[in-house]
Amino acid sequence: MPAARIATYDDLLALPPNRVGEIVDGTLYSHPRPAPKHARSSSVMGGKLMMPFDEGRGGPGGWWILDEPECHLEGHVLVPDLAGWRRERLPALPDAAWFEQAPDWVCEILSPATARLDRVRKMPIYAQTGVSHLWLVDPELRTLEACARQDARWLLLASHSEDDAVRVPPFDAIELELALLWS
Repeated sequence: MPAARIATYDDLLALPPNRVGEIVDGTLYSHPRPAPKHARSSSVMGGKLMMPFDEGRGGPGGWWILDEPECHLEGHVLVPDLAGWRRERLPALPDAAWFEQAPDWVCEILSPATARLDRVRKMPIYAQTGVSHLWLVDPELRTLEACARQDARWLLLASHSEDDAVRVPPFDAIELELALLWS
């Protein structure tokens, strides 16, 4: 068997524009742009967090909240659906098209094309690189799982479903109505 080739950033740049690419453990993963239910959940989640946490309107502020940021973390290139950095740790956005500092919070919207990669490959990397909070949102099952990093591993804080109204760290200063996430 020929030796597997380590994926490079040029491999990511060569992907068609309708594909999202990531490099995990030297392997290139590519999947299509999100389906409508996935995109809806991500858009609503980001919108609900933007004003109170990024802009400081109706909440404490102090965060950068971004859709699909490219994160270069210890040799991996990951693209979470949503991520947030506390401004005390990241006072200004980088000039580069990517982040080299791990986010404080990541939200992955699970889909059939990405759920295994998100759970099995990316979750451990997020924990090892210092992400403090991880949310997994499944639009098909209508669930939100909230995890906190503890000793480079994930501790499940809570699972929520359907139309629960929840307060979830690190954004527990506001109540999220999960029913709004489902199309």
